[in-house]
Amino acid sequence: MTTSTAAATVRTRVRIPLSFADGYQVTAEVVTFNGLADGAEHVALVLGDPATAAAPLVRLHSECLTGDVFGSARCDCGPQLREAVERIATTGGVLLYLRQEGRGIGLYNKLDAYALQDAGLDTYEANLALGLPEDARDYTAAAEMLTALGITELNLLTNNPDKARQLRDLGLAVTRTVPTGVHTTPSNLRYLHAKVQHTRHTITLGPAPVLVG
Repeated sequence: MTTSTAAATVRTRVRIPLSFADGYQVTAEVVTFNGLADGAEHVALVLGDPATAAAPLVRLHSECLTGDVFGSARCDCGPQLREAVERIATTGGVLLYLRQEGRGIGLYNKLDAYALQDAGLDTYEANLALGLPEDARDYTAAAEMLTALGITELNLLTNNPDKARQLRDLGLAVTRTVPTGVHTTPSNLRYLHAKVQHTRHTITLGPAPVLVG
């Protein structure tokens, strides 16, 4: 069943030069919105010229303070963000930076879940042990943001089938999904394997590591 989205509107547009630790630089048009369903301060980064393609490349990137800002190796969020910015800037499109820390459970709960993972649970089991959903993210606001930007047909940069499924249910046309790279570290292999096993992320990995404790 298709669910319609509310009429969110563009609030502010401002150009910001971005510079990454590896030297990559690009200028993004950062867009804020009024009237988003969840009331959160999500932003869109318009990169390149989305109008050059009938279906611009789009990524829904959930905020990750530990990975995006501090370079945590326990997840692949920071490298995915860096990769997405350059790939979208090359083809033209939009990166939505969504305030959904810890798959929507918040920073403190995410760190509590890390402690349970250190005791042997995987990332999804840890959420459940805290009485929280495996994944609390809802992409209604993301669909509203894209619609406000005039994007109703897109190619989605993701390994997560739920993102494409939710956007389609919200009335957007996801022409195809484009996989991200696989960014592994010794510290995130269990996390990546859990994403494949629990939520069918399209990631090709070697054997799962054995937790020794």
